[in-house]
Amino acid sequence: MEYNPYQFNYKYLIEGASSTIPLANGKFTTEINFDNAATTPPLKSVMNAINNFSPWYSSIHRGTGYKSNLSSQVYDDARKIIADFVNMDNKYSTVIFVKNTTEAINKIASKLAESSRKGIILSSYMEHHSNDLPWRKYFKIDYINVDETGRLSIDDYIRKLKRYKGMIRLVTLSGASNVTGHKTDIHYLAKLAHKYGTKILIDGAQLIPHSPIDMKSNCSDEHIDYLVFSSHKMYAPFGTGVLIGPKKTFRQGAPTHVGGGTVKIVTPNFVMWDDQPYKEEAGTPNIMGVVALVNAIKTLNKIGMKNIEDMELNLTEYALNKLNSIKDIKIYGNNKDCINRIGIITFNIIDMHHSVVANILSKEAGISVRSGCFCAQPYIQKLLNLTDKDIETHIKNPNYPHPGMVRISFGLYNDYSEINILANLLEKIVSNKKYYNELYSSNVNLSSSARY
Repeated sequence: MEYNPYQFNYKYLIEGASSTIPLANGKFTTEINFDNAATTPPLKSVMNAINNFSPWYSSIHRGTGYKSNLSSQVYDDARKIIADFVNMDNKYSTVIFVKNTTEAINKIASKLAESSRKGIILSSYMEHHSNDLPWRKYFKIDYINVDETGRLSIDDYIRKLKRYKGMIRLVTLSGASNVTGHKTDIHYLAKLAHKYGTKILIDGAQLIPHSPIDMKSNCSDEHIDYLVFSSHKMYAPFGTGVLIGPKKTFRQGAPTHVGGGTVKIVTPNFVMWDDQPYKEEAGTPNIMGVVALVNAIKTLNKIGMKNIEDMELNLTEYALNKLNSIKDIKIYGNNKDCINRIGIITFNIIDMHHSVVANILSKEAGISVRSGCFCAQPYIQKLLNLTDKDIETHIKNPNYPHPGMVRISFGLYNDYSEINILANLLEKIVSNKKYYNELYSSNVNLSSSARY
């Protein structure tokens, strides 16, 4: 990819992108946000959509007034917009609104456990805790290995599919890693899962905001059975997530949460549950969150997901070249190119704690990054080559400085000049490690970051 200094900049679309923040020296600077993998700021169009809809807000599916009918229509129409965005098979699947990706995965895990807790959940060592811990609650899990760069081992995936053939309740994998940015070939993974008689769930929290996605028709052996993602990573941080799954999964039995909006008939001795997807959306729906998500999708579609992907990968390649030229910086995962990845880079500076580096970037230049284990501790442990003894040491000594990394993650509004500021400061830090360690180590809790 070629560096293009005249690349179109979408910063003007983002609320708060020009906000100034204080530095350690008392001066102010425009924030540089390289923490988009954690959450994204709202689009201005999203804020406008919420403000414009606010006068028409009313209860959904419960009222007979004009505003209630309008709100219900907006809410229900959103399912088709979302379905079209991911090319969902409407005959096979349904869209269920939840709070976030974590709730979506918990809901599916609970639903599958209703019928039986037997069988294996096949996951991987590169997963976010949200695609690991909910399954541990109900099922036995086995984990697909990763290679030395943290990429999913297809050979081990096939071995485990063969080993557990007929016993696998679900394959559940990330579409893109929130640590290394590695993208998985979701359609090839789906094809293999279906070949061995099981379904697949893709955690799309990191993938969907940065790359085009196609769930494909149920007639295709590359079809994605379950897809989950969060609006707060798509420039619409207003408490909405999406769960897409086969209609028949949610057709039978009680919903995972019960209460208002989940029933057709209730007597003291009898309950008739509503149809899906409504019975899985207990309580008053978050219509404002849905309005925000739909508008974000419309804006992303106008820009074009392929354009967004190409732009962010150009930034990533430029940043990799910059970081690779700085001594004592260790990059994890693929440190060479932008093949099969999204715009995430994790690194450490030798002989400096990741929390200290993150604090310096914030206080010295207003650069927001993430440090720690990014809610993916087993993956971090593998990438850092931690031994069982190392891990046991941290378990026994919670106040011991925790291992981790520094993560930069790009959004559609970042630019080359921001990467230049980052690289220049990192060079300065590397050249003055003793000074910066003495200045900032005392102000950082080195034992807290691995919690996140």
